[in-house]
Amino acid sequence: MQGQMKAVIKPAAAPGAQLITAPIPQPGPGQVLVKVRTASICGTDLHIYFWDPWAHARIKPPLIFGHEFAGEVVELGAGVDSLKVGDFISAETHVVCGKCIQCRTGNAHVCQDMHILGVDIPGVFAEYVVIPASNAVINDKSLPPDYCSVQEPLGNAVFTALSDDITAKTVLITGVGPIGLMAVDVAKAAGAAAVFVTDINEYRLDIARKLGADLAINSRNEDPVAAVKKATGGAGVDVVLEMSGNPTAIHQGFAALRSGGRVSMLGIPSNPMEINIADEIVFKGAKIYGITGRRMYETWYQVGGLLRSGKLHLDTIITHKFPLERFAEAMEIMRSGNSGKILLVP
Repeated sequence: MQGQMKAVIKPAAAPGAQLITAPIPQPGPGQVLVKVRTASICGTDLHIYFWDPWAHARIKPPLIFGHEFAGEVVELGAGVDSLKVGDFISAETHVVCGKCIQCRTGNAHVCQDMHILGVDIPGVFAEYVVIPASNAVINDKSLPPDYCSVQEPLGNAVFTALSDDITAKTVLITGVGPIGLMAVDVAKAAGAAAVFVTDINEYRLDIARKLGADLAINSRNEDPVAAVKKATGGAGVDVVLEMSGNPTAIHQGFAALRSGGRVSMLGIPSNPMEINIADEIVFKGAKIYGITGRRMYETWYQVGGLLRSGKLHLDTIITHKFPLERFAEAMEIMRSGNSGKILLVP
């Protein structure tokens, strides 16, 4: 397909972004061209937009960014036979080598030579994007299109929550940004006995309550460890899902964990931090999982199953929807914390 498209680009190593007109990309062998129907904003996109130290070290402008989306396949590259024009798809955003030991042993989500859509290669804040056909996931036509656009971050929540048994367990989620909110939804759908959450943002704590959190604690106003211990008869929780990346919240999560419990860690601290390995991990006999991305493609099938079950409430988590041209307004609202998931529509 020839022509021009609108796209949001990081033009230079500085805060902000720019709406431009760019050539529609052409799919090469094994690739497909996708018309973006809906995209969503991730915390990574905020790092890129506001140009923090991580973005400065990782991103090489100019770059069309954004990586969470759903869209329609409009052109096939040479050799593609797994998709057809008209398929409505979402995409695994980690483009992996398929050759390293991790890829060849079922751990492609930690590939040694990974490239990420909208981070290392052109992304989806645009009218069209090219992706490897192997990264496309065909959406169930019964699913709402907006839900399809947030399956990638939902996969983060599913992988974090379901990395070990959660049914009939007490669960603490530290940090209820959009993925933390999704984790509340997933934990409830998966049959957790009780779900407790901590954060300092009342807007998002209120969403967590609407999703069925049994206890939503503003850790600025009360001691979350004491509150969780009281709610669990002094034992602490069976499972901690760490979504905040905040050192104080991380320590509180370990303190609220019962001996023999499990911690799955998705949040990323801005700087290295100290952990009391003896008291927080070893003497507790804690089981720790580091979570990155989604298992390829096991997590996608779990996400699809949960969506088809009707037990998730993404309409509560998706709070704003803007045309692509209003990306700057959307970024500011997301940075304020007074939002759940925000969608951008080309």
